[in-house]
Amino acid sequence: MAVNPIEIQKSLGGVSYPASKDEIVKQAKQHGADRKIMDALKSMPDKEYDSPAEVNKEVRKGS
Repeated sequence: MAVNPIEIQKSLGGVSYPASKDEIVKQAKQHGADRKIMDALKSMPDKEYDSPAEVNKEVRKGS
């Protein structure tokens, strides 16, 4: 089941882009992201992300 992109972005409030995968995962955890969102973010490639849209695109690829 796909992760809701709006829920992902709520979990990533305050991320300064560009951001590494580790920074994105850490921020989501601090914002109380649920397990499904955390799993989706952790499954992304380990690279820098330039925008929230890029994060959503990567999560969609993996779902």
